[in-house]
Amino acid sequence: MITVISSLGDNKDAQFDLRFGRAAFFCIYNEDTKETKFIANKNKDAQGGAGTKTVETMVELGVEKVISGDFGPKAQELLEKFNIQMVVIQDDSNKIKDIINKLS
Repeated sequence: MITVISSLGDNKDAQFDLRFGRAAFFCIYNEDTKETKFIANKNKDAQGGAGTKTVETMVELGVEKVISGDFGPKAQELLEKFNIQMVVIQDDSNKIKDIINKLS
């Protein structure tokens, strides 16, 4: 299963980002192989529609689950349409590695 975690940085020691569409980076975690990679969110500075554009990226990546702090209504609707599970974590004190450890 491919899981994406919104992140403030591009490594496992980075803080979790509560934002989805405007997150700085995304950690792409393969729950089967335990591999991680990070990509910059090219939509974080979009004038509008950052959430929906980011959902398109998730679909292209074959993501099955997204972990973030908040999803806008349009992004939620699209994620549901593409059967991508949303997990909301409200605690921004988590590091990416902490969230990954909870998934393992």
